[in-house]
Amino acid sequence: MKRRLPTVAGMTEDQARAGRATGAGEPFTGHARGGRGYRRTVVALFAAGVATFAQLYSVQAVLPALAGGLRVDPARAALGVSVATGALALSVLGWSALADRFGRVRVMAASVLLASALGLAVPAAGGLGLLLPLRALQGAALGGLPAVAVAYVAEEVRAADVTRAAAAYVSGTTIGGLLGRLVSSAVADVAGWRAGVLAVGVLGVLASVVFLLVVPPSRGFRRAPRAGRSGPRLRAALADPGLLALYAQGLLLMGAFSTVYNVLGFRLLAEPFGVSQTVVGLLFTGYLAGTVSSAVAGRAAERWGRLPVLLTATAAMAAGVLVTASASLPAVVAGLLLFTAGFFAAHAIASGWTGGRARTGRAQASALYTLAYYAGSSGLGWAGSAVFTAAGWPAVAGFVVLLCALALGCALVLLRSASGRGAGAGWPRSRPRTAAVTSAGCSRPSGEPTRW
Repeated sequence: MKRRLPTVAGMTEDQARAGRATGAGEPFTGHARGGRGYRRTVVALFAAGVATFAQLYSVQAVLPALAGGLRVDPARAALGVSVATGALALSVLGWSALADRFGRVRVMAASVLLASALGLAVPAAGGLGLLLPLRALQGAALGGLPAVAVAYVAEEVRAADVTRAAAAYVSGTTIGGLLGRLVSSAVADVAGWRAGVLAVGVLGVLASVVFLLVVPPSRGFRRAPRAGRSGPRLRAALADPGLLALYAQGLLLMGAFSTVYNVLGFRLLAEPFGVSQTVVGLLFTGYLAGTVSSAVAGRAAERWGRLPVLLTATAAMAAGVLVTASASLPAVVAGLLLFTAGFFAAHAIASGWTGGRARTGRAQASALYTLAYYAGSSGLGWAGSAVFTAAGWPAVAGFVVLLCALALGCALVLLRSASGRGAGAGWPRSRPRTAAVTSAGCSRPSGEPTRW
């Protein structure tokens, strides 16, 4: 008969077993910044972010070449991105339910491995009739990482360090998106879009192997008692107006971001710019602005509060896209950098806030944010491509500004009032210096700014 381990109050038997193995005598409260477990967590999620986002967006950088090779217009070519992000959006709730039952690490590992295998098959598609189903399957497979990554960070990292860890994860996803676009674009300029997408598929396989070798086992995860208990957690994640406002940020801002990056290449390949496919690919180095801004946003939110940082970042997106309406290539590049920095700063704040705000159903809240985020990429991103096909870049800039304005309105109306009820950190405010409890159950002085 299997002997049961004695547990500390608040610990599962799996956690007690992990504590016994390491000689720990107290409940696991998360990896602290600077420790080996924290570093492994960040590196593993960085590698998984490369595997996921490089493959998801490898097609985006070669859309003009794909459109020419398959003889379709920009809106139809953009479906190569939209079907993948749409399938990802539809898959995240299923992945989050699996993660509640089988664990975060197992689900993330299955996701990146399956997606990498499909990524090697996509370049062999003879036309849109086969390319789009393969991209949809790949997108659904890729959903496992973004569906649970933030929940994994919230469970495995010390509460005081979660904001920075989440921001570091978002920074890693920007590198993945950048590498996917740069590699596919550079290779496509020499050997065609199929070779470019294949090269990114190989990169995805390598990054998946790094993830599997480095990721620490879950210690803060608590398995759902029954597989059918996800309904109440999902309802809780839909009942909070503040969470709904955060989902709206993902939907609207990602729709704006996807629109710009889907069609900018078509604009720059044409007159008055007339640049090459390689130069179009190099414009995606603008993602580095997002790598910096997402990390800066995490630190700024600790000092000034998340809501002011979110509003400022969204306003920067709107300003940036207006600058891109210029006929000067340097001005377009400057506007794109501002737009990209604003987007990733806003995404870092909104995604991290979602994971910390959820009191119950954290995985479901994270999955709903991810669903909204990729629904924006798929639906609104395709709509923006159709706007470009019909009316050109000035109409695209107006469409993006409208999406940013709607996101600002949702944040001001719902998040500010929700913050006033004390459910999350929005505007910094003073409180009596009595003990308070964080969402992770750790006490802190209540005069200290809430980090989640």
